[in-house]
Amino acid sequence: MSFSTPGTFRPVILDDIRGAQKMLSGVARMTAMEGSRHLSQLVGAPVHLKCENLQRTGSFKLRGAYVRISGLSPVERAAGVVAASAGNHAQGVALASSLLGVRSTVFMPMGAPLPKVAATTEYGADVRLHGQVIDETLAAAQEYAHQTGAVFIHPFDHPDIIAGQGTVGLEILEQCPEVRTIVVAVGGGGLAAGIAVAVKAVRPDVRLIGVQAEGAAAYPPSLSAGHPVSIDEPTTMADGIKVGCPGDVPFKIIGDLVDEVRTVSEDELSSAVLLCLERAKLVVEPAGASPVAALLSDPRSFKGPVVALLSGGNVDPLLLQRILRHGMAAAGRYLSLRLRLTDRPGALAALLGSLSVVDANVLDVSHVRTDPRLGLTEAEVELQLETKGPEHCELVAATLRDAGYTVMS
Repeated sequence: MSFSTPGTFRPVILDDIRGAQKMLSGVARMTAMEGSRHLSQLVGAPVHLKCENLQRTGSFKLRGAYVRISGLSPVERAAGVVAASAGNHAQGVALASSLLGVRSTVFMPMGAPLPKVAATTEYGADVRLHGQVIDETLAAAQEYAHQTGAVFIHPFDHPDIIAGQGTVGLEILEQCPEVRTIVVAVGGGGLAAGIAVAVKAVRPDVRLIGVQAEGAAAYPPSLSAGHPVSIDEPTTMADGIKVGCPGDVPFKIIGDLVDEVRTVSEDELSSAVLLCLERAKLVVEPAGASPVAALLSDPRSFKGPVVALLSGGNVDPLLLQRILRHGMAAAGRYLSLRLRLTDRPGALAALLGSLSVVDANVLDVSHVRTDPRLGLTEAEVELQLETKGPEHCELVAATLRDAGYTVMS
């Protein structure tokens, strides 16, 4: 997916971000900064979570959208605005437009999660479902802008968008003045670019680390090439950073000011979502949890105090359910076992009794008697167990072997 817009834009400077901060007073919340004891122990230094998942509309996107639409001329406002998004940008544009009295049209993919479609509608946008993938949705939005004169509101490739997102950086410096490292998700790059401009102008010593999903990591090859490079078919559960090509405007800023861009796996993303829910009691979408995933993947490589930015919390409940299952599996909280036992009355009850001794919770049991590989008096049992972690998994398997069962997987 490529959102890049041709044209030359003015540079973004600290004064732009300070002006955006004044503009957003009373509109965007100064979101909470929460300490994380668990992450602090892992990193060996204080770790704070900047909770933009608790922002209005559930993400930082309101900031940039409001600043961008505020800067439109009366003629442009009268023509209305149009955007393309699968979720967070859609909601930010919808609410910002409503607050400013501007008509908004938002194109969303046909498969967009229903809660996000409903929220965008409730914020006042005329939602139009078009296309199976975001590229098709984007093309429809741009064609609508061409036909109607509505102003296309880019999700990240515009100085006003970047200035609005940069207000998060000013808040981080105010709430955690001793910060030494800031970790932020990177999709198209608007958020990371804005924070970089704000923070490096005031505290050039602060280390800025961007995080991308491995399957949608366009920035590492782009930075190596010295110009934005598109990747084919980005794939990740983190739809908020599922962008196939950096924006021209944020790319230059990130290349100049961001110290490092790392990648995280899908397992690390799901584990981070689970950790935020279990330990911090925060609902965070995979993109928003990517900085936490980076901390989990290599905790001792960060100099503290660290601020990890939770950029959004708009996750579809069905996806959250799948993510939590995946995260628990990645954390060793689920165990799948296949074993053989004698096919006689009471054999299964005895097996379950052995599991109860080691406090393993049985989620599912499948009993097979007709496989030709089995002996005449044998049965095969497949178990899905809920455990307490990798060490507990090993204890369960060892206990069954000690009890005489043949554990096959």
